[in-house]
Amino acid sequence: MQRYDRQLRLEGFGAAGQELLGKGAALVIGAGGLGVPVLQYLTAMGIGKLGIVEQDKVSITNLQRQVLYYTQDEGKPKLQIAVQRLQQLNPGVTFITHNTFLTPENALEIIAPYDVVIDCSDNFGTRYLVNDACVILQKPFIYGAIYKYEGQVSVFNYRGGATYRCLFSEAPQAGEMLSCSDIGVLGVLPGLIGCYQANEAVKVICGIGEPLANQLLTIDTLYNTHHIFEVKPVPGNHSITALQADYGQGLCAAGIVQPMQVQELRQWLDAGTPLQLLDVREPDEWEVCAIPQAQHIPMRSVLQALPQLQPQVPVAVICHHGMRSLAVARQLADAGFQTVYNVEGGIHAWAQEIDAEMEQY
Repeated sequence: MQRYDRQLRLEGFGAAGQELLGKGAALVIGAGGLGVPVLQYLTAMGIGKLGIVEQDKVSITNLQRQVLYYTQDEGKPKLQIAVQRLQQLNPGVTFITHNTFLTPENALEIIAPYDVVIDCSDNFGTRYLVNDACVILQKPFIYGAIYKYEGQVSVFNYRGGATYRCLFSEAPQAGEMLSCSDIGVLGVLPGLIGCYQANEAVKVICGIGEPLANQLLTIDTLYNTHHIFEVKPVPGNHSITALQADYGQGLCAAGIVQPMQVQELRQWLDAGTPLQLLDVREPDEWEVCAIPQAQHIPMRSVLQALPQLQPQVPVAVICHHGMRSLAVARQLADAGFQTVYNVEGGIHAWAQEIDAEMEQY
């Protein structure tokens, strides 16, 4: 147990926590940007069994963020390389390989043996598939997502708590998404969010601390802001009894919603061009600063407020920096809104570039 000496010394964890972790079984879906830090830290900390779902090969473009792989690994299967390196890190961990992508045909069988599922995929379809399978099997689901400089983390389906569908009710349709390669991501961001996911998995398995159940943590690495938002359980989202035949997998996490810069937004507002400006921040953020023409509907309340909006009139969605607004904009597009914009940089960019007197936070 010398390997785990620093954890054994830790008050509130100790030998009891290490024993629980050593008996724990986690499934990691995806061995890419998010999956790599999850795999590395759970392996190093001594989890008992670690399942890995992956069928991709190493690309040279992976290497600025997927630090488990090396230049000479280009073109080789990620699953093979990952297990080799992880076994060197800790030979005491049992690795279960699933050389496949998760599908409606295999999801229930693959997920069933594990205590917790950590979704490190990069598309909406897989997240909804994971969510629904975890609801059916009553498994907690550790969620992580990244967009440019921002990330999100949550724990869904934990002891009857909110599910992924309580945050985002429906997935976007096929053909409505941009490729992840077109969006870009800061190399360190997946490492940060993946570490948060690993931390939440340890908390769930070992019964320590307060997991991010019924909460969404958002992190902006450019401005060092962290926010936690409530995610309320929605009745009916625990009633799933069968998987859908198709989840439209392969869709990247960033929507095809049109980007709008704050300068363009000012032009629209100054010209009086018909536009619904929707601010989806929390009430305490709205009290700090707001654009006068904006309508305030917090992110979690948007779907209930759809009757207040006009699908035929262009809508621009704004939040603090642009990640929450992108998710809401995607929901509006799915709901039939014809022209939807995401205000990039959010209210922070507006204060920086348009209104120097606006209070910032």
